[in-house]
Order: sequence, then structure tokens, then C-alpha cells
Amino acid sequence: MAAYCQGGMWAFDRLFSILSPHVHGFFRRSFRSDSVADDLMQITFLKLHQARDQYRQGEPLRPWLFTIAARVRIDEYKRSGRNCADVEEASEVGAVGPATGNGVDATAPEQAEVVQRVREALNHLPESQRVIVHLHRYVGLTFPEIGQALGLSPGAVKLRAFRAYRQLRAQLRPLLDGTSS
Repeated sequence: MAAYCQGGMWAFDRLFSILSPHVHGFFRRSFRSDSVADDLMQITFLKLHQARDQYRQGEPLRPWLFTIAARVRIDEYKRSGRNCADVEEASEVGAVGPATGNGVDATAPEQAEVVQRVREALNHLPESQRVIVHLHRYVGLTFPEIGQALGLSPGAVKLRAFRAYRQLRAQLRPLLDGTSS
């Protein structure tokens, strides 16, 4: 980001190639539409470009970028007129599989069911919890960084994460125990 702030356009290409899959996943998880996720990802990187002079060098980039993405997400909910109590409450996850680096080979038949069940469990979480799990597990942000990005206290983020992971464990218990439901 420092090189990009100093005018290195090659640096933007590198930032985009590294971070765009995470930003796209963030929007895809919220809106369940690749085209909406594509549009919002582009808006987010346009805003990053416009605000690059406000970036404080030495600060972690991901929380700053996801602060921008979270605001773009709220704007889209408001623009589309969707009734989303979670967005109002927060004023506030990528796909599961090989691209996430989680060691799961989604192409193996026995793993395909696991991947699908995890996706379904994530989709059953309230949006305010799902976004935190996504940012924590798939983007790798810490709870304070997530709080910064979403405008929440670290305690509120930890509480939502605790509730989300507890619900996921309950829903996925048969997978963890090696039984089917």
C-alpha cells in the first residue's frame, strides 16, 4: 500500500490480486450474487483509490480496506431498500473450499458434502454473526480489527463470534462426531 500511495500503479495491481478475492467473498456472502459482489468490489477498490491519501502508512491494510467494504455494504442495503435489521444494528463469509486455504479438497466426493454442510450452516447464521465469522476465519482479521472495520466494540465482536461459533458447532456436531444427520 505504501508503494501505491507513492504512485506505483503496479502496487495497485498486486493489492487487487491479493485482496479482491476476500472482498468479493465478503460481498458474495452478504448478497448471494456474483454480479452484485463484482460491482461492490469495484466500488470498494475505487473508494480505496480515492482515499489512498488518508491511509496511515504502517497501519494494517486489511482492517482499513474492510472498513471501506463494510460501508459500501451498508450503502448497498440502503440503496436497494432491503430490510436488514443486522445492518442497522451494526451500522456495522468467501466460499469454503480450496481457495480459502483451509486444507479441504472440495473436489473429493467425500469432502463435497462437508463443504456443502459448512456453507449451509454459515448461511443459517444471522448476517451480523456471519460477517464476523467471514472476516475472522476467511480474511484473518483479529476481533479488534473487525470491530474497527464494522464500527463495533471488540467486546461486541467477540460476543457475536462466540454465539456464531457455538451455533456452528451445534449444527455441525454430526460432522465432527463422524455421524450423519
